[in-house]
Amino acid sequence: MLYHLFELIKDSDFPGARLMSYVSFRSLLAIVIALIVSTWFGSSLIKYFKRKQITETLRDFDKNNLKAGVPTMGGIIIIIAILVPCLLVGRLNNIYMILLIITTVWLGLLGFADDYIKTFKKNKDGISGKVKVVAQVGLGLVIGLTLYLSPQAVMRENITIDKGNNTEEVYHHPNAKKLNKTTIPFIKSHNLDYSEIMSFCGEYKEAAGWILFVIVTIFVVTAVSNGANLNDGMDGMLAGNAAIIGVALALLAYVSSHVNWAEYLNIMFLPGGEEVVIFSFAFIGALIGFLWYNSFPAQVFMGDTGSLTIGGIIGVIAILIHKEILLVLLCGIFVAENLSVIMQVAYFKRGKKKGIKQRIFRRTPLHHHYNVEDEKLDKECKYIFKGPERPMHEAKVTIRFWIVTVIMAAITLMTLKIR
Repeated sequence: MLYHLFELIKDSDFPGARLMSYVSFRSLLAIVIALIVSTWFGSSLIKYFKRKQITETLRDFDKNNLKAGVPTMGGIIIIIAILVPCLLVGRLNNIYMILLIITTVWLGLLGFADDYIKTFKKNKDGISGKVKVVAQVGLGLVIGLTLYLSPQAVMRENITIDKGNNTEEVYHHPNAKKLNKTTIPFIKSHNLDYSEIMSFCGEYKEAAGWILFVIVTIFVVTAVSNGANLNDGMDGMLAGNAAIIGVALALLAYVSSHVNWAEYLNIMFLPGGEEVVIFSFAFIGALIGFLWYNSFPAQVFMGDTGSLTIGGIIGVIAILIHKEILLVLLCGIFVAENLSVIMQVAYFKRGKKKGIKQRIFRRTPLHHHYNVEDEKLDKECKYIFKGPERPMHEAKVTIRFWIVTVIMAAITLMTLKIR
């Protein structure tokens, strides 16, 4: 809104009329607004939730811990803190901004419905897994098809000229066009063409490539959203990890939307991608502001309202800037959380068929493996990984997971230069 207002007066003599034309200024303004909204609105919402006794429905093994009575559904704080700066300083006619706002609202409503059932209906299982997956798949389908159909979703391709003597010159094709490519790590050309993967389809490889892209989009949105949901289990865990990931994505979005940096790093230039930068900074500000109340000991939990939304946003940002494969590195913690649950269930079922109680980890998702107390373990069960000698305090586990995410984020950014 403010952006479009300043566009009308930018040629006037009004002081600061051209400030909104600078991505750097809008990005900083977005993060400041998000921080203010999340801290101010968060305080009011937490007090309201306490008055109404809107607290999380804990499972049986958690009912006697200190988390009982802490308000939930704090993800509303994050969502509001993201949307307000985006509506104020974002270009609302930009396809990338539109898709990110749709993602935030869509998954926010899904998570809110899940939390509502858990909190008010006292059903600790919430929405069924099938309904969640259908909603996530639906969002992925919308994102993928929109990027295929929208005339705004274009890129300018790299052109590399070998000048001899082991020197190359990279520049971008002057015309933006619809490309079906993504950036891959540690490869010299940096680009993977989905259509080339489907080259066995002959003359239909272009259409088949876009079908593959839509399938990948659906998978990324669903997997990252669920991975973030699993990572949310300790005070400040997901908010901190997601903020770190958000910084890396903001940097990737900035270099992809800046023609000179894109040429220098030999990655595809994304016209209009600066709105992804604005959204990413609002995302970071909202998460840091939420950490004010969510760090140990938490005054509020984000619930599925926050965790499903955060994961979906991360996946969609990566898709929009064509860096989805880098998420394997960047979201390494989410990958580990997902795999720990899959491995635990599969191994337990395998032992059950043989009449043996066996598990790989003390408890899953993975972060609980390090702080679960010995007396809460099944004495008759065989555990492959014994875990630490003494259970770690959850604050220590959280900080160590943050450190791992920082390392993974650094490695992800390094891949732009390591080929």
